[in-house]
Amino acid sequence: MSAGKDSNTLSFFINGKKVTENHADPETMLLSFLREKLRLTGTKYGCGGGGCGACTVMVSRYQPATKTIIHYSANACLLPICQLHGAAVITVEGIGSTKTSIHPVQERIAKAHGSQCGFCTPGMVMSMYTLLRNKPQPAIDDITEALAGNLCRCTGYRPIIDGCRTFCQEANCCQANGVRDCCLNGEKTTDEPELGKPQLFDKSEFLPLDPTQQLIFPPELILTAERASPQTLTFRGERMTWVSPASLEELVQLKTSNPKAPLVMGNTNIGPDIKFKGVLHPLIISPTRVTELFEVTQTPQGVLVGAGCSLSEVRSLLEKLVQQFPEDKTELFRALIQQLGNLGSQQIRNVASLGGNIMSAYPNSDLNPVLAAGNCKVSTISTGGRRDVPLNQDFFVSFGKTILKPDEIVVSVFIPFSRKGEFVRVFRQAPRKESAFATVTTGMRVFFSAGSRLVDDVSIYYGGLGPATVSAAKTCTAIVTRRWDDETLSRAYEVLLDELVLPPSAPGGKVEFRRSLALSFLFKFNLEVLQKLRELNVITDELPEKIQPLPRELQLSLQEFQHVSEDQNDQDPVGRPIMHRSAISQATGEAVYCDDLPRTDGELFLALVTSSRAHAKITGLDVSEALQLPGVVDVITAKDIPGKKVRTMFGYDEELLAQTEVSCIGQMLCAVVADTRAHAKRGAAAVKISYEDLPEPVFTIEEAIEKSSFFEPQRTIEKGNVTEAFKTVDQVYEGEMHMGGQEHFYMETQSMLVVPVGEETEFNIYVSTQWPTSTQDAVAETLDVPSNRVTCHVKRIGGAFGGKIIKTAILASITSVAAWKTNRAVRCVLERGEDMLITGGRHPVLGKYKVGFMNDGRIMAADIQYYTNAGNAIDESVLIIEKLLLHMDNAYNIPNLRGWAATCRTNLPSNTAFRGFGVPQGLMVVENMVNDVAMVLERPADQIREINMYKGASVTHYKFEFSPENMHRCWDECKVKSDFSARRRAVEQFNKQNRWKKRGMSIIPIKYGIAFAESFLNQAAALVHIYKDGSVLVTHGGTEMGQGIHTKIQQVASRELHIPPSKIYISETSTNTVPNTCPSAASFGTDANGMAVKDACQILYQRLEPIRQKNPKESWESWVRAAFFEKISLSATGFYRGPDLYMDWDKMEGLPYAYFTYGVCCCEVELDCLTGDYRTVRTDLVVDIGRSVNPSVDVGQIEGAFMQGLGLYTLEELKFSPSGLLYTRGPSQYKIPAVCDMPLCFNVYLLSDSHNPHAIYSSKGIGEPILFLGSSVFFAIKDAVAAARSESGLVGPFSLKSPATAERACLACASPFTQRIPVSKPGSFKPWALNI
Repeated sequence: MSAGKDSNTLSFFINGKKVTENHADPETMLLSFLREKLRLTGTKYGCGGGGCGACTVMVSRYQPATKTIIHYSANACLLPICQLHGAAVITVEGIGSTKTSIHPVQERIAKAHGSQCGFCTPGMVMSMYTLLRNKPQPAIDDITEALAGNLCRCTGYRPIIDGCRTFCQEANCCQANGVRDCCLNGEKTTDEPELGKPQLFDKSEFLPLDPTQQLIFPPELILTAERASPQTLTFRGERMTWVSPASLEELVQLKTSNPKAPLVMGNTNIGPDIKFKGVLHPLIISPTRVTELFEVTQTPQGVLVGAGCSLSEVRSLLEKLVQQFPEDKTELFRALIQQLGNLGSQQIRNVASLGGNIMSAYPNSDLNPVLAAGNCKVSTISTGGRRDVPLNQDFFVSFGKTILKPDEIVVSVFIPFSRKGEFVRVFRQAPRKESAFATVTTGMRVFFSAGSRLVDDVSIYYGGLGPATVSAAKTCTAIVTRRWDDETLSRAYEVLLDELVLPPSAPGGKVEFRRSLALSFLFKFNLEVLQKLRELNVITDELPEKIQPLPRELQLSLQEFQHVSEDQNDQDPVGRPIMHRSAISQATGEAVYCDDLPRTDGELFLALVTSSRAHAKITGLDVSEALQLPGVVDVITAKDIPGKKVRTMFGYDEELLAQTEVSCIGQMLCAVVADTRAHAKRGAAAVKISYEDLPEPVFTIEEAIEKSSFFEPQRTIEKGNVTEAFKTVDQVYEGEMHMGGQEHFYMETQSMLVVPVGEETEFNIYVSTQWPTSTQDAVAETLDVPSNRVTCHVKRIGGAFGGKIIKTAILASITSVAAWKTNRAVRCVLERGEDMLITGGRHPVLGKYKVGFMNDGRIMAADIQYYTNAGNAIDESVLIIEKLLLHMDNAYNIPNLRGWAATCRTNLPSNTAFRGFGVPQGLMVVENMVNDVAMVLERPADQIREINMYKGASVTHYKFEFSPENMHRCWDECKVKSDFSARRRAVEQFNKQNRWKKRGMSIIPIKYGIAFAESFLNQAAALVHIYKDGSVLVTHGGTEMGQGIHTKIQQVASRELHIPPSKIYISETSTNTVPNTCPSAASFGTDANGMAVKDACQILYQRLEPIRQKNPKESWESWVRAAFFEKISLSATGFYRGPDLYMDWDKMEGLPYAYFTYGVCCCEVELDCLTGDYRTVRTDLVVDIGRSVNPSVDVGQIEGAFMQGLGLYTLEELKFSPSGLLYTRGPSQYKIPAVCDMPLCFNVYLLSDSHNPHAIYSSKGIGEPILFLGSSVFFAIKDAVAAARSESGLVGPFSLKSPATAERACLACASPFTQRIPVSKPGSFKPWALNI
């Protein structure tokens, strides 16, 4: 339908300004409206599905009934603008900017170093801002809850929480001032920071929060709302009409005549369906102004809650009722509050409605099982009248379907009071503790005859055990009318096992785990009920243990680093914790990322068409239908490429666009260019491709081994004589370790804009890449033009982690062909799902090892084979297995060591570089091997590690000499700082006292080689200009992606030129200022570029020497002016050759690294053995980074890398379908660590008095090494699992694959419940997902 004259005018406020839209399109979300229409680009696109929080804004509405204004945070990517009539929206630009004044939230997040790449910062700021509007003095729990829906991939969250914590009301209590055990706890400990210890930021400098300075709610909206006689609103868009009725009668009429039209309240269900599944609804009904849907009525039996109430409103309503009524009447209310705290994120709960949640009838709904178990009812209305429908086993028919007729509308939900002797409990298990759909969730209710243990009534419902919410009716029958005791319950477990059967290939997988959870939850319910009966003196028996929830109190963390020396000049910033140079702009939303660049006239948008088959011939490519769609300009295929159609690496070609054959799902086939994003996307969907499948695709490492599907070369390295050594050892053990891959999940997806200059085939490319030169080369070769016609500009990158090098160059090449062919600017920004599908990630690895050792723990020989899953193209896989083999000794001197590594060629999207570059996988196998040796010998793992460490002057297996002294210092200091021995004993004590919860500890070292083994990649250059006013512009080859390279370079220039950093500016990285640069990677960016900038600055400082000698008392500005008049050049290039490194694989020796960065991490976790859920209780990291150039940046890198490692080893799981399609294509399916995964106590100590002669100012590279130390969480979990297994009589080494998800940890614990679940034989069924 075209926008007709019967469309209403939409009117709302943004940042205090009125916005009126005459042709509002119901498909337009607030996010694209803000970014494209209003050019407010501070609000970021991160996922488009409400899962990452990057687009958080604050919405305010006036409520005439109560004459109050409510403020709530919401995801702009799911908010249709049509929903905002009469609302006021505030975005990050509206609360403060560097032009006017910044808001305290913006200032504190920036100055507490909570912004690295900065892409998530505006969302964090808005979540926190909204919290402060509602609660100017929040508690720490309010902060963690407000930020639970905001993901960050850089920081590890600690600095964000620390910055926000300064708003807490306990501001004067010593706890908020960095003292861990404060007066409130009534105890002193030795952990207090000594006076004079340097801090990362100074709270006393912060602006106070002044609530009188907030933007006021527009008075016009209050007047309109007060006098409005509501009228129906209709908005017609290109394909969709939106109707918002003003009364219940009208709503019923609309629904009767359009039974298929969905009702949209929060758009958290319909929105993602439209966006991700391509569902099209010609008509949408939005009943947000029907007052009856929001009414709340109390009756003697319970409370009637309007179906339109948001989940946040329902929760606060129930919290009020819990305080008003006696405890025994509010059992159901409290259970619902608990589930509402876990459901979605704050932003989702603020808009999602109670009725919408029930009616979407998800199989793993968190609320439906509790509502059903609690005998709740829904009241519906239709032209046939009103009726009450009980929420019971008949209500939920199948996936997304209920018993209600299409034209029935849920008006309210009745939630009854509970009775004396009635108990209601809820349990849920999800892939992440917060903001995650449940794996299994349950509501259980039992009612006892007065004062006895006889069961009068019982009701048990589960979510996640079938296509709909299911009732365990037979199990209830086995319990009702009997005594609640062990006998009854053991019968109930058996009935439950038979009653709730999941087929082995059930959607969602995890079948054994889900069935095991069903039993565990019933057991937990049993324990809770016995506890209650005991409290009420109904029973007097000895009780089994009471299961306390896992700890969740955040402690204050320590960050210790060394003061700069006394004699350092106050002006000299090197070694001081200086804020990231663009942190303030990032916090105000002014920082410009690639997709924030304004549209140029005639600009087109490019959308990719990718393969839907893993291994097939392309038999046809029909673009005719796509070309007829509105807005589509052209389709780019391989035939359009004027130059090179492939990128070659290690002798293998990777096609830019496939022509005859595809080798993975997600391979790029062609690209559609259109006038808007939406049109390009629709055009891409209309391209028809026909395939002829090729036989036997290869997906897993095991299949590749079986079919010998490998890329060449394979690599081997050996020292000593492994074969002979095995004959002389006391014991030999063989094992293997399987490790899954990891998605980069940089917050800013792949983004680029190619602008033809218009003459002589010159192009400007604005791109989010770690290696501008590589993109320049690729585009020049693709277009068959010289490199001097192609300029790449990189202002900043919203996170990269290795994922914006190879694939980015290919994407930029395709986009440049479109720009060349159409002679118009072309923008390409991947959606999150496309990005995850196309770009690959970290290589999954299978390591097989044979280890020979003596009974005293000395490892004498090890033979390890590594297989990596490279995917369909070679990419950087060979370099990755090389780095993996060069690190396989880690910290251990194993006299006879052999390593062999191969890259498997499979039909999955090609994997690529990822922070750590193979080392996190290689070392995982080695540390698991050391762990196995400890388990065979029944000795503590830390002792075996210590016995085998390098000692004294040492030589690696590739004959590189080094001193491990600092590694030992880190190890010893970590044991002291973490109070290792005492806590180890406490853990053992805890495990003796707890059957169903176990604690585990581990301490893990790392020795990480810094720089590129490919010597030419270690060079760097810089260009420094001094302008006549004394200001300095620095350009260098490194790209800023959150790691703080520009900040450190600014410090270097400041020291060398003897001027304050405020006079130095770094604008961007570009190939026309510094040519032939190397990638910002391998933790070597500052090492190389810092030296180049130092060189340039020293040249310039020398040139000014004669002028300084003439006028020593003058200012910098006057020296510079004088130099200009004396015709002295004020511009210089600097160059750094870098170390001459090499590796000779034939001789198996070399000098591949400049030096080592060392670190040691000690972790303690608490594990719930019944669900596999865990909490990292405490983490202590001691890291040797020489003399830090900027401690705040380096601590940020350490914490961020650790959290990314924690994700890799315990949380992040990529799932592929049996046909090779990636299932996990966004934050709702793929879980990266969130605030809830932060260690409760997170201490970082930089080793003092360390020097490194091989890098700038004695510092060390730190970007990658610490990621592997996230494995200390894995080994702590494994330690806790071992304690649980010993309860079942299982001892000795056991297999635990990485990531150690809740599912794997729970099944490995082998509890009596897990052991009851029958295991389906592999091969007897088609699994839901492959084991990659």
